[in-house]
Amino acid sequence: MSEITPELLLHAYAAGVFPMAESRDDPEIHWVDPRRRGILPLDGFHISRSLAKTIRRAPWRVSVNEAFRDVVLACADREETWINPHILSLYQSLHEMGFAHSLEVREGDALVGGVYGVSLGAAFFGESMFSRRTDASKLALAYLTHRLRAGGYLLLDTQFITPHLASLGGVEIPRAAYHDRLREALGHTASFLPTGYSASPSSVSSGVSIVSGGL
Repeated sequence: MSEITPELLLHAYAAGVFPMAESRDDPEIHWVDPRRRGILPLDGFHISRSLAKTIRRAPWRVSVNEAFRDVVLACADREETWINPHILSLYQSLHEMGFAHSLEVREGDALVGGVYGVSLGAAFFGESMFSRRTDASKLALAYLTHRLRAGGYLLLDTQFITPHLASLGGVEIPRAAYHDRLREALGHTASFLPTGYSASPSSVSSGVSIVSGGL
């Protein structure tokens, strides 16, 4: 296999495939294009009453792009992970190029939750998330979908569906349907950092995105 570069990785995402390693110790990277693809419809994110209460009352601070590498490392800090050192390096490069972003959840100075992914056109490819407090990853996804809607995104790709994602509104669609949605999203422009964007706990818990002054 030829060396995977950040540029090749972006072409792969545009073609609908993504990389995974068998484990953190496996030097090989494999391309994956699932027969059924997981997505989280941006207009169908499910905020339960308990999650809405957590969003409004949890003593957590949410930030973006403040600790990208730390978020990726936290996502890999589990018994089994597909994030090997090469993948970490590739996504760090994409972050430095402006194509990969993180959203952090903090309790004081401690990182207690977060999510990261890749942005192309109006598609956001969610790579992984983690939680060190109950509901911290759910809160991260609530803030992420809120931001993506405000930024004009059309597609949030979750790659696969887990019971956790399904409880939040995630669904599986056939590969062909995913590629149709991807082509549409890549034909539009979105911003992960929209001008005038506000993400108060009350607006996130109600699912209302607030942008003043446009993108």
